[in-house]
Amino acid sequence: MRALLVVNPAATTTSARTRDVLIHALASEVKLEAVTTEYRGHARDIGRLAAASADVDMVVALGGDGTVNEVVNGLLHDGPDPDRLPGLAVVPGGSTNVFARALGLPNDPVEATGALLDALRTGSQRTVSLGLASGTPGSEDEAVPGRWFTFTAGLGFDAGVIGRVEQHRERGRRSTHPLYVRQVLRQFVGEPHRRHGLITLEQPGQEPVDDLVLSVVCNTAPWTYLGNRPIYASPRASFDTGLDIFGLSRLSTMAVARYGTQLLASSPERGPRGRHALSRHDLTEFTLHSKAPLPFQMDGDHLGLRTSVTFAGVRRALRVIV
Repeated sequence: MRALLVVNPAATTTSARTRDVLIHALASEVKLEAVTTEYRGHARDIGRLAAASADVDMVVALGGDGTVNEVVNGLLHDGPDPDRLPGLAVVPGGSTNVFARALGLPNDPVEATGALLDALRTGSQRTVSLGLASGTPGSEDEAVPGRWFTFTAGLGFDAGVIGRVEQHRERGRRSTHPLYVRQVLRQFVGEPHRRHGLITLEQPGQEPVDDLVLSVVCNTAPWTYLGNRPIYASPRASFDTGLDIFGLSRLSTMAVARYGTQLLASSPERGPRGRHALSRHDLTEFTLHSKAPLPFQMDGDHLGLRTSVTFAGVRRALRVIV
């Protein structure tokens, strides 16, 4: 087997020495070529070249969720074809690593490499669903190209938090869970639409749902992690189904206290609930419209402001070695 290893040198939790150890371990089992990313979007370009090559059997992403997202979008540049395209493997190296952990991989990169080697020896793999987000036809965002996501996307409040975190990272701060918590509080204080949301959910054949302040789209559960604590916004979301969406129509102090507590106490059996909470499961297609441009994120990567995004849940989109 020939494998291409995509290494993000800025990965939060892997040192150069650890990366060398992982590379040597993988090279003992496969014919390995390692490529280090040099700019934002480089992992996507590498994935696209791998998809077009007849010689690459597997692409290994060593980095955080952003690196994985770029590799996936490169592999699926011309659409999903799990029987033809190289398989994806992940070695977590970021601060949260939701996709890898949702697949059942250890969060430690050395242990995850061991699990990957076991999967290669036994031929263990699965085909997972993915989400696709595109600019909505007829809207001012219709020219925005489609982009795949592995575990989550969000329009509104949570994307604003991620944007704040990225601003701190650009100034040299490390991405840590305390940093995220502080930015959640600052986003709440500065949120101008927390009592009357701007977002409308539209589904084919269903009545629209108006005035959402927060909208989180999930392709798997958990939605994210706070340290080692999994957070379930949509507990039934799965790599084997379509997309789930969780929304809130109120972000008053009382609502934040209630739903924040529910999120911290959430489990695979029980997520947030209440009269201001929206929950939809296993959706194939829907659109989120906003009355004004709002922050948008995919897989924890802030992508700027959007007014309308159309989502598709695509089953059996990507073959994963796990």
